[in-house]
Amino acid sequence: MSPHVTDRYCVFGNPVAHSKSPFIHAAFAAQTDEQIEYTAIAAPLDNFAGAWREFVAQGGRGANVTIPFKEEAFRLCDTISSRARRAGAVNTLLLGKNGLTYGDTTDGIGLVRDLARQGVKLTGARILVLGAGGAVRGVLEPLLAETPASLHIANRTAEKAARLARDFADLGAITGGGFKDVTGGFDLVINGTSASLSGELPPLPDGLFATDATAYDMMYGAEPTVFLCWAGARGARPLDGLGMLVEQAAESFFQWRGKRPDTAAVMATLRESL
Repeated sequence: MSPHVTDRYCVFGNPVAHSKSPFIHAAFAAQTDEQIEYTAIAAPLDNFAGAWREFVAQGGRGANVTIPFKEEAFRLCDTISSRARRAGAVNTLLLGKNGLTYGDTTDGIGLVRDLARQGVKLTGARILVLGAGGAVRGVLEPLLAETPASLHIANRTAEKAARLARDFADLGAITGGGFKDVTGGFDLVINGTSASLSGELPPLPDGLFATDATAYDMMYGAEPTVFLCWAGARGARPLDGLGMLVEQAAESFFQWRGKRPDTAAVMATLRESL
């Protein structure tokens, strides 16, 4: 590649000014000696497809997609990965040399890689996932690929969790129901609800965790979430979603540039900045 050519990438969201993605991808680019420009773009709520087309016309090669555009990104793609098709959402766009738009979701891969990095065993584990929205749908296939003993989805609306479980039933031992039906003895509990944003806690029993269990919140912040505080007080190892954020970004970067960055240093810097 000519040193004068800088490929453009971005993260689309609305709002998006708070996004850590520009920092993360700048760090990955410096580390791998890739010449890229990565910015945050607030796409109009009523014209995401137009924002993507305009970005491509200005030399854009790929993008990350965050709330609220993941479903719209899914709809504009010419080709979609099997895991993105399962998720019904796309968080990574890539413009092919043929001019077609390829879509993938790297959220689930990011979660599984972060759990592995932190020594959390998924094979044979009893997993509970809280929530049945898009964030949860996006991680189920990679979690089930690790062959847990069981995966149960609990949600405020029981039928929504049951329906989601049925959608993935061909991939492994998965069930779904309401919060009130949750018992205990789980090795890993993943909070995929938005309750942490409002400082709320789903109604959960005290005996939720098995011995040496892990509690994982997809949210992250300078302080532990309400869910992680609650879990830690009940003997679980608390982990937040910062690692998932960096690992899913690393998978996107690999798809765009063919290089796999080292995530540990970037995580450490981000953690210090919170």
